[in-house]
Amino acid sequence: MTEEILDLKPATGDPDSLAAYAQRAYLEYALSVVKGRALPDVCDGQKPVQRRILYAMQRMGLGYGGANHNTPAKPVKSARVVGDVLGRYHPHGDTAAYDALVRMAQDFALRYPLIDGQGNFGSRDGDGAAAMRYTEARLSRITSLLLDEIDLGTVDFIPNYDGSTQEPKQLPARLPFSLLNGASGIAVGMATEIPSHNLREIANACVALVKNPQLTEAELFELIPGPDYPGGGQIISSAADIADAYRGGRGSLKVRARWKIEDLARGQWQLVVTELPPGVSSQKVLEEIEELTNPKVKAGKKALSQEQSQLKASLLAVLDGVRDESSKDAPVRLVFEPKSRTVEQQELITALLAHTSLETSAPINLTLVGLDGKPVQKSLRQMLAEWVEFRQATITRRSQHKLHKVLERIHILEGRQLVLLNIDEVIAIIRHSDEPKAALIERFRLSERQAEDILEIRLRQLARLEAIKIEQELAELRAEQGKLEDILANPNSLKRLMIKEIEADAKTFGDERRTLIQAEKRAVAEIKVVDEPVTVVVSSKGWVRARTGHGHEAGGFAFKAGDGLHGTFECRTVDQLIVFGSNGRVYSVPVAALPGARGDGQPITTLIELEAGTQPVHYFAGPASTTLLLSGSGGYGLLARVEDLVARHKGGKAFVTLAEGESLCAPSLVQGGGALRLAGQDGSVLALLPGEGAPAAAGGAPAASRVCCVSQAGRILTFELTELKHQPKGGRGLQLLALEDSDSLAGAAAYVRSVRIEGVGRGGKLRDETLEIRSLNNALGARGRKGKDATFGFKPNRVLRWV
Repeated sequence: MTEEILDLKPATGDPDSLAAYAQRAYLEYALSVVKGRALPDVCDGQKPVQRRILYAMQRMGLGYGGANHNTPAKPVKSARVVGDVLGRYHPHGDTAAYDALVRMAQDFALRYPLIDGQGNFGSRDGDGAAAMRYTEARLSRITSLLLDEIDLGTVDFIPNYDGSTQEPKQLPARLPFSLLNGASGIAVGMATEIPSHNLREIANACVALVKNPQLTEAELFELIPGPDYPGGGQIISSAADIADAYRGGRGSLKVRARWKIEDLARGQWQLVVTELPPGVSSQKVLEEIEELTNPKVKAGKKALSQEQSQLKASLLAVLDGVRDESSKDAPVRLVFEPKSRTVEQQELITALLAHTSLETSAPINLTLVGLDGKPVQKSLRQMLAEWVEFRQATITRRSQHKLHKVLERIHILEGRQLVLLNIDEVIAIIRHSDEPKAALIERFRLSERQAEDILEIRLRQLARLEAIKIEQELAELRAEQGKLEDILANPNSLKRLMIKEIEADAKTFGDERRTLIQAEKRAVAEIKVVDEPVTVVVSSKGWVRARTGHGHEAGGFAFKAGDGLHGTFECRTVDQLIVFGSNGRVYSVPVAALPGARGDGQPITTLIELEAGTQPVHYFAGPASTTLLLSGSGGYGLLARVEDLVARHKGGKAFVTLAEGESLCAPSLVQGGGALRLAGQDGSVLALLPGEGAPAAAGGAPAASRVCCVSQAGRILTFELTELKHQPKGGRGLQLLALEDSDSLAGAAAYVRSVRIEGVGRGGKLRDETLEIRSLNNALGARGRKGKDATFGFKPNRVLRWV
């Protein structure tokens, strides 16, 4: 905490002061966690504990030595490293420090491991590392890019936790390790998930950015097409999706495993997975397959659900067995044996991808501590630009440090050169003078540093050969002085040096890309369903079932006591039942997954996962190509197809945007679909599509051409359907009817010849009125107008298409 917070003493009985104290104290704690533990730095890509481990190991002499950094140090026990880190720099638990050390040594966790570990450092299947007393560690060769320049004045040093020594604020990274190895962490209110990338691609992008600071994002994304994960795999997201994630700093990529088909004797074959997506282990895939092929009854249930039984049957129909043959030579080798040699290869592949983690999502969240010390979510371009700025500052500081050393050495050599020219006189002064230092300074106009060097010089360095060496060294130092001064004075020279160093490092440490980037569609396993006619029955209390065939009488359906018929939908088994929630979310259930009509059916809430406080308010079942008109009581609406409303998960998806206090009106069929019957509890038919005597359009009901909107205050407006637009991703839509502040939309229906308006009259009596084409034409206008007053004699609450 800062002194300001420590001085803050909340007054007794003053809750505002106490609240302010608590808020500021918590913010200080949160910032400490964010910057001091969880998030990496854009400069060197390291979290504080990682930086301290690397620095401590370098000070312990565990790096690579020799002229070209080719001589590895002898590894030491990990416990010794952890002890030094805790004692000097990181006063936390030894488990946290050792876990960080282990992760930096795992080649399946980091694209470019920073520590060379010997012993058991865990596996990709989730096996933990051996205890620190059993493993040994030393720095890997690539850490020279992080640590080589640390003693050249390149970065600031700060006191450690007890002030007994110094530690670097950042490491002078020669490449942006924040992108090379990525990072993952959760802080207070913030998280980061930076994927790893290929070193050559990142180096090329840095060079391009140095050469042209105005480099466009499109050009940048050509150089960096996407992440490069340690375990390989394949990215199946499109280039546009990857670019959007890089541009905004947040997104999700679709990734999948890579495999090969191995042919066996007598026409047999097997599927062998050799690379897994990031974060997926062989053990996890095996557990998922076991759960699918040998499912357990869910808590509170007496038997397997229909979905569990279908998944089990569909997978066992194509898969005979699976085994893990991973070894030291083959880090990943999952073998899947088909049920028979006649099984289609693509059918087995699709089933595995659709139901296991062999195809999954990989998040991107480029949140890290920037140059200004603030934790911020950045774009890919911002990360590279900030690192380039840091690297330029690092080279500048390194050059200034070297120039200072060169000038100091030149100054000393010039003093020695002067001594060698007057060697006899210098010796005489030293032999006879009581204060030789002062005498030398006065006689030869030397500086104190030069005089001290002359007094400390060895006699053998006064030989004639030494004068030649001094001349040669002076010439070299003056040449280096010129280069360093040019770098400091000329920005172009600095950029050329920077580019040269990046290219040299890329040549030394670069390797080929491991992760394939190839856009593919997500695998969807379709359970084969016999296409036949079926009638979906929905009760007033939300119980659903499916009865084979069409043309059933409404009075022939039985319900539980107190329940009744809400409506029936004549469709086919390959269609979808769409459920509209009161909050505008939509949910979908395959018609084939609905229970049969022998009993009362099944509550819709067991087939979908509604949000708390949400109720199902409307239903529709029909083909994917069916177009619906969706509207809200706020007077806005849109067109969407059933295929747009299908959700991949039971939790549905947000589709119709409703303002606070608004409700969703009943959907209206525009084109396509089968017959729809909405009936009361007495079995009387309230709506029928297609109408009796009305010819049906190809594929279902006749296509509507106009829209009728009615408000609860009794205003009516009709307009051409072409004034609306199809919105496949949903939203609020366009304004249908201009409403007064106290008014709301009762409903909107697309119609062919007539509509039916329902409502409540005096005494709560249900009333309705049918408007034919002539009456509807009287209210014809442009979309978004106020419409005309209509005397219904009741308060409208629903509008139905009536043909």
